Amino acid sequence: MANSPQARKRARQGETRRRHSASFRSMVRTSIKKVDAAIESGDHAAATLAYSNAVPVIDRMADKGIIHKNKAARHKSRLNAAVKTLK
Repeated sequence: MANSPQARKRARQGETRRRHSASFRSMVRTSIKKVDAAIESGDHAAATLAYSNAVPVIDRMADKGIIHKNKAARHKSRLNAAVKTLK
């Protein structure tokens, strides 16, 4: 338990940042799931559109440090490969 005022403030800030980051991580996962759903449906146009909407979200979260840049690159690469196989 935080005893000093500084430690209490850091605990409050950490909790706020954890919630904020969790919502961003959820946004990334949702965008990835939308691409996966479009791929499962077999619609190349929908999958391409979902992928083009997901890439900026993934990049933005990698820039903010919410996810690692290599993880972002891995997701984009795998999603793009899966979209290309629909053609």
